[in-house]
Amino acid sequence: MKTKILSLLLVPLALSVSACGDTWGQRAATGAGIGAGAGLAVGALAGFPLIGSALIGTAVGAGIGAATAPGGIK
Repeated sequence: MKTKILSLLLVPLALSVSACGDTWGQRAATGAGIGAGAGLAVGALAGFPLIGSALIGTAVGAGIGAATAPGGIK
């Protein structure tokens, strides 16, 4: 139960900071990095395979970072 609660707290936090950067590419790259870290953390806490969790986090973070604008989500 504790890992599920911690996972529910980590994912929104990671997604909220995934759009750091001035250009589209910077936001996608930083989103990918933050997503990879968040995916690893959630995977480790939940007992999922770490590589799969990191790859999914990377893809989601890059997508969210690329979809954002400097002032917020497009």
